[in-house]
Amino acid sequence: MDRTRQIRAQRIYLILAALFICSLVVSNLIFQKFFYWDFFGLYTFEISVGILPYPITFLITDLISEVYGKKKANQVVTAGIFASFFSLLIVYIGNAVPATEWSPVNDSLFTKVFGATAVAVFASMMAYLLAQYIDIYIFHFWKRLTKGKHLWLRNNFSTFTSQFVDTFTVLFLLCSFGKIEWSLFQGLLISGFLFKVLVAALDTPILYAAVYGLRKYLGLEFAQEITDVNLLLTEEE
Repeated sequence: MDRTRQIRAQRIYLILAALFICSLVVSNLIFQKFFYWDFFGLYTFEISVGILPYPITFLITDLISEVYGKKKANQVVTAGIFASFFSLLIVYIGNAVPATEWSPVNDSLFTKVFGATAVAVFASMMAYLLAQYIDIYIFHFWKRLTKGKHLWLRNNFSTFTSQFVDTFTVLFLLCSFGKIEWSLFQGLLISGFLFKVLVAALDTPILYAAVYGLRKYLGLEFAQEITDVNLLLTEEE
């Protein structure tokens, strides 16, 4: 396998991993703001802004699973865990040090905005671990079952299941820790899950286009994974 294609594959993988980790960390930092969205008068969503970048993580893991294989997808998930806890450490230190008198953001405001981050990260990580590994497992289960055909089926089946697990788990933990009232649990669960299902359905054409483009760019055949042709650089190289 020529080195040019190896370098291309490695660079794209790093870019996808960076986008995944960024989306995950940001979703944990901005979750305290909630907004509503009237979906053409059919349903009014009431959801956290933290949910906006989160579906991107599932799209990326599905893309990595399809092109790079299950092992590489799991590696990105693990890297995301470390990145989230490292961001939590930075926020904790930032909250501990005293603000100057002239600081535009004083201690109380910083604590109000980021004070719940520890709970959010913990809740998100528990949901994240369950959801992402379930997503990757179901994705490859359907890929084996359909022999690489029907990408839309494994993309949506895996995402729908994992997104429900994610939404339920994170809301259950946040309510248990008193960060969200239990009276809001059902409404937020329905809104959050429906929003993620809608995004998952809409991102299917994007996944098809991305998979097609990557396979063409890297010279892969239908349903072929990079691990099948040893395209990634090894430590010896």
